Amino acid sequence: MGDGSGGSYRLDEIDRRIIYALMSDARNTSAPAIAEQVSVSGATIRNRIAQLEEHGIIDGYHATVDFEHADGSLMNLFLCHASFGEVEGVARRIGTIPGVINVRELMGGHMNLHVLAVGTDTADLRRIGRELEQLDVAIEDEFLMQTEHDFPYTPYGPADGRRREPLADYISLTGGAEVVEISVHEDAPIAGRTLESAADDDVLEDETLVVAIERDDAVITPHGDTEIRPHDVVTVFSPDGTNEPALTAFRGPDGTAHSPTRPS
Repeated sequence: MGDGSGGSYRLDEIDRRIIYALMSDARNTSAPAIAEQVSVSGATIRNRIAQLEEHGIIDGYHATVDFEHADGSLMNLFLCHASFGEVEGVARRIGTIPGVINVRELMGGHMNLHVLAVGTDTADLRRIGRELEQLDVAIEDEFLMQTEHDFPYTPYGPADGRRREPLADYISLTGGAEVVEISVHEDAPIAGRTLESAADDDVLEDETLVVAIERDDAVITPHGDTEIRPHDVVTVFSPDGTNEPALTAFRGPDGTAHSPTRPS
């Protein structure tokens, strides 16, 4: 929608509150309602939304569809690997496969493509899997999607805003997979390492993905060159749930980890 020049536009508190409100419920949130919350005019809110769209900060509004309720279709998450120099091009080609509705490119780790697809039945999902493999994509694992929950970005919300549900409930997949939080022990094998070096040295399991890092009051989106520090609260996707060895890299020598804490 925008020109992708978000780097030239600096968000202020009004912009952040607009984004928070739209992430909460874009369909049922009006400019006057947001204006009342932040004590400005509705025209100001509409102008700000237009600027956020123009600069590519808000890049679209998407319908969330329950395909199972719509026509009994199945949603499947394929965890895939593509050659690191070809990830972006492969992701674009995957998007042409009928049934694929979302492709995520990940930095670091072996499973660097997450492909969300909708199939009318298991045979249709197998067809999508075959088409993925024809693009030289290795399917490392796959899960039927059970439930997905979206939440607004809390730091952009009201000053007293709190996420009421634990992040481990963010997404639930069949097959025993979990998204869990763990605080990095000061003597953990991964402490002081980047995610890329930890994966290269087999400190971090190929199947274990770090999807977010909380440090002090900031939420960090991890990349391959992101360093994991002691006491970081990391959100980890673990195909095998909380069982070892998925979380070993974050624990101390005796297998313990700190309990995640939140600022009061």
